Amino acid sequence: MSKERIIFCDFDGTITVNDNIVAIMKHFNPPGWDIIVERILNKSISIRQGVGDMFALLPTSRKDEIVDYAISNAVIRDGFKEFVDYCKEQNIKLLITSGGIDFFIYPLLKPFPIPHENIYSNASSFEGSVIEILWPNKCDEHCQTDCGMCKTSIIRSYDANRYERIIIGDSVTDFEGAKLVDTIFARSHLVEMCEKLGYAYYPFENFFDIMKQLEAEPVV
Repeated sequence: MSKERIIFCDFDGTITVNDNIVAIMKHFNPPGWDIIVERILNKSISIRQGVGDMFALLPTSRKDEIVDYAISNAVIRDGFKEFVDYCKEQNIKLLITSGGIDFFIYPLLKPFPIPHENIYSNASSFEGSVIEILWPNKCDEHCQTDCGMCKTSIIRSYDANRYERIIIGDSVTDFEGAKLVDTIFARSHLVEMCEKLGYAYYPFENFFDIMKQLEAEPVV
């Protein structure tokens, strides 16, 4: 009996052409944000701490400006609409698993028929003087990397004996998840990481590339 296909798809730099968090920081340029990024990349701080620290540099008094900029400047990667339709037609469960933030992810995904419960991201609060990031999808007992939005915990919640697990991503936040799945679709930093450790992957530039490969691959 064949397994059910399930896809764990990143958002920033995958569904969107650019990384939205980096775009926000570059545009508003709060002092010290680039140092925090360096510390995340060299792993001297966790992703959760780094993302929280970066947004704490932005005052909530600029909420409307920040939200409007994030939404208006994001570009959806070619083929995503068709990909969502394809998953529905093929009975493939599509989950959006993102280390991004709810205030831009939900508005940008609104045009697509993706159930709310299939979107996993970090949340935000504008109640204080600075933006506070909230963490509704924390690491389980098998993950000690303090992800913030733990993709591996979500992947592990879908039994490998029942599901053919597929990940689509582009960065360091997708790499731990890539170690757990049957199939990896990668671009950018995730390609470099897969090649470094000898992990098989399919490169992609758009979602038409992914659909073509899924059609060519028999269901496990």
